[in-house]
Amino acid sequence: MKRILITGAAGFLGSHLCDRFIKERYYVFGMDNLITGDLKNIEHLFKLDNFEFYHHDVTKFVHVPGQLDYILHFASPASPIDYLKIPIQTLKVGALGTHNLLGLAKGKGARILIASTSEVYGDPLVHPQTEEYYGNVNTIGPRGVYDEAKRFQESITMAYHRFHGLETRIVRIFNTYGPRMRLNDGRVIPAFMGQALRGEDLTVFGDGSQTRSFCYVDDQIEGIYRLLLSDYSLPINIGNPHEITIKDFAEEIIKLTGTDQKIIYEPLPKDDPLQRQPDITKAKEILGWEPKVGRAEGMKKTFDYFKTLSKEDLQKTEHRDFTSRNKL
Repeated sequence: MKRILITGAAGFLGSHLCDRFIKERYYVFGMDNLITGDLKNIEHLFKLDNFEFYHHDVTKFVHVPGQLDYILHFASPASPIDYLKIPIQTLKVGALGTHNLLGLAKGKGARILIASTSEVYGDPLVHPQTEEYYGNVNTIGPRGVYDEAKRFQESITMAYHRFHGLETRIVRIFNTYGPRMRLNDGRVIPAFMGQALRGEDLTVFGDGSQTRSFCYVDDQIEGIYRLLLSDYSLPINIGNPHEITIKDFAEEIIKLTGTDQKIIYEPLPKDDPLQRQPDITKAKEILGWEPKVGRAEGMKKTFDYFKTLSKEDLQKTEHRDFTSRNKL
């Protein structure tokens, strides 16, 4: 039985990855410090013989006993409301955490895949974004803590690959959605759906002409799985290239939820990307991957999930207690 460590295991993508590798009959070690993750996402796995959970911060020394074949590094705040609250922790998990896990992979002789992001492209001047584009990033802006953490993560991963001959993979993840997303975490889909379910008007930043491309979580997980098992070491975009403006998307949400809310407009946050669309040519050619789930189908599944949440979950806003240790 192959053994795999998944960091950020209690998060949105991490928990779905745990499910996938359990399904593929791997022995899964899940690791999370629960700053942004939620044990509810993986509690169904605790009864299994081939799953172990470690409550641990990967910016500290990481140890996993015995053989380890693969590592998936998904530990990081991923939404603006999180990484703007804990900017230093975000930088540390991208730098120290990645360094620790690369060292673990080297010591175990394991292949490691790190989760990068479309945010490495910043507010892109090239459209759609190919893997060869170097990006347009404000290093000292408020979003820089996340963007630069991920850019450094890619750099140190390639350094370990070239200098130590480590088996490495890099996935650049574009906007992904589906069950287990947190409401009110600052991302477009949970924000819109939370507002619709509470009967509030939908908030669009700027004039709504900025674009995003949304990939359903099952497609994203399939792409990551194929990349891990491939022979390709350079970054690959995994996302859905079907682009839509935020204003049109808000109107889709109103139609989907059957509500009669209005759209209200607020100022655009600093450095918010105006365009976001992946070029997935490499994913198609190298991995034989492309998204299968259309937005209408995926959004219905996601909305059905959010409807199962309690009234308390729908009403509460983000008020996580970030203690002093997270401000170091």
